[in-house]
Amino acid sequence: MGALLAMFAFFDLLQELESVGKGSYGVGKIIFFVFLSVPGHIYQTVPLAVLIGTIYSLGQFSRNSELIILRVSGLSIIDIGLCLLRIGLVCAVITFIVGEMITPITEKTAQRLRIRAIDSVIAQDFRSGLWVKDGKNFVNVEQVLPDSQLVNIHIYEFNDSFEMKTISQAKTGIFNGDTWDLTGLTQTNLSKTSVQSSHLAKSQWKSLIRPELMNILLVVPEKMSAWNLYSYISHLSKNKQKTSRYEIALWAKLVYPTASLVMIMLALPFGFLQQRLGNVANKLVAGVLLGIVYHVLNKVSLHLGLLNDWTAFSSAVMPTFLFLLTGILMLMWVETQ
Repeated sequence: MGALLAMFAFFDLLQELESVGKGSYGVGKIIFFVFLSVPGHIYQTVPLAVLIGTIYSLGQFSRNSELIILRVSGLSIIDIGLCLLRIGLVCAVITFIVGEMITPITEKTAQRLRIRAIDSVIAQDFRSGLWVKDGKNFVNVEQVLPDSQLVNIHIYEFNDSFEMKTISQAKTGIFNGDTWDLTGLTQTNLSKTSVQSSHLAKSQWKSLIRPELMNILLVVPEKMSAWNLYSYISHLSKNKQKTSRYEIALWAKLVYPTASLVMIMLALPFGFLQQRLGNVANKLVAGVLLGIVYHVLNKVSLHLGLLNDWTAFSSAVMPTFLFLLTGILMLMWVETQ
């Protein structure tokens, strides 16, 4: 895992060095940004590290004939597997904790650091800014600052017949815990016979939009916490918007920690394949290739599920289930040899 993290951190460093000199984004802040990105890589690499580590350990046991001694002493492959699964369970818990409690915070902090340093904004989904559906209203925010302050807000309110009744424009919006404090508000009321405008220096705006929802713009769905994903899915559902990407990400978050257990099941047969795979190095190469295949298959399954409107559960579970099935079949084959 240390080697994998060092490699990913090096790639992040190379990528961020392209932004040196933009605003106050110097080498020191780049290194801090890379450091904050490490938990996200830990979350991704735990299953691969478990797979390689288990294959290496079992390879050492096999080379010294210790696995044979364990079998002769009365331990079955299932008994050995259960011992290893205890370690895998610890790794699964670590994966869950890192993915739920650490990565979302560090990822958000890293993105805010970068955005502040290069004097940028969080997101602009379109040239006109960010668009959000809020009940029967549509909200356009030209800029969202790292502290979740909204700049240049346009609120389009519709009646039950979907006729526009009010257009509100505000310079800034700051959340006070329950409502948004708007400044420089210009409100235009539309009717069939007249148009009336009013100006207010300050006003309050009650909306379903919360700063927590703005965190979606800082952290990609795959690195968000399951709770934030669930909250955002509920928000989109209330506004009758598509939730496929976030549902897939939610199920992936729930299923991914079990990958460590699956990797141990997949690695276990390698300890008993000494004649067929030769030395430990060959087994490690096979383990690395399997880990890469798992990650690629996992990404492909999630993207195909999104493109083809597969159920979120099947898209998230399919790669892990296939590897679990492969591990079980390999164990059954080894047992019959």
